[in-house]
Amino acid sequence: MVQIANPIYDVVFKYLMNDEKVARLLLSAIIGKEVVSLEFRPTEHHFPVGELLAVLRMDFSARIVDADGKQELVILELQKAKMASDIMRFRRYLGEQYANKENVVREPASEYPYRKALPILSIYFLGHTLVHIKAPVVRVNRAYIDAATGEPIHEKEEFIESLTHDSIIIQIPYLKGRRRTELEQLLALFDQSGATDDPHFLAVNEETLPERYRPLLRRLQKALADPVVRQTMEAEDDLIEEIKDYQRLISSKEAIIQAKEQLIEEKNIAISKKEKAIEEKEKTIEEKEKTIEGEQRRLERAVLKSYSAGTTINGLAEIFELSEGELAEILKNARLF
Repeated sequence: MVQIANPIYDVVFKYLMNDEKVARLLLSAIIGKEVVSLEFRPTEHHFPVGELLAVLRMDFSARIVDADGKQELVILELQKAKMASDIMRFRRYLGEQYANKENVVREPASEYPYRKALPILSIYFLGHTLVHIKAPVVRVNRAYIDAATGEPIHEKEEFIESLTHDSIIIQIPYLKGRRRTELEQLLALFDQSGATDDPHFLAVNEETLPERYRPLLRRLQKALADPVVRQTMEAEDDLIEEIKDYQRLISSKEAIIQAKEQLIEEKNIAISKKEKAIEEKEKTIEEKEKTIEGEQRRLERAVLKSYSAGTTINGLAEIFELSEGELAEILKNARLF
């Protein structure tokens, strides 16, 4: 067993890929075809930590040429820890590459040279897992399909190739114990189950690594001995932990806000129910008042009818079970008393 610097750290990955031979070896193995030349363009996002300027995030893009002379733009993302903004950041960077006017190849036409958009291949190294897929390496390959017959179309079109792209997703946690293919044997260099007491270092079995990929191992051994690389790894740990603490704080505050909003909603529902109950009671009272008022008018009409027929006050009181004062009020309102 030998020790290497852990390549899931951005600073180590950058160190690894700064060697063109090593970078071509790695990309050729992942893509599945030989890369004969490449032009690497890493985009660094620096954050100061003490006296160090640590690299928290690196986005790589490389213009590659394969053995057939075909040019392609490869976007490579390494994400050690799962962050809430991952997908939007990936989309933003991908959009920037589609919009970049430099990502074209100039080809001769019949009379005038013209610029053709480079096909894009995105590669994602994930330090976390996807929700449903457990394969360590996932290839997302587009297929041209005749919609009417369902038959595959094998010819490639510049229009389609320029506006869509394939992807390769490497789930680092699922590399553990997987050595079925030459690619998985190479990716053992990223297998975190080999982490030592210090997570900055991995212990790997050199004998299981195919001979032609040994330069990657040697490069990672060199990174192990570089004091700047080791310092920057520690700074990267501190930064990621700070970001995680910040995300936990945000999640906690969001949970409190959500709980308060739910409580307010429940109170609003309770108030709404009370208002509805009061409204129904008022409606009932109003209906009862209308009923009483209607009964009162019917009683008054009956009293007046009997009085007009000659019934005496005493007779009216006895018939309608009313006091003399109540009868007087009815007759007074009718201006008959």
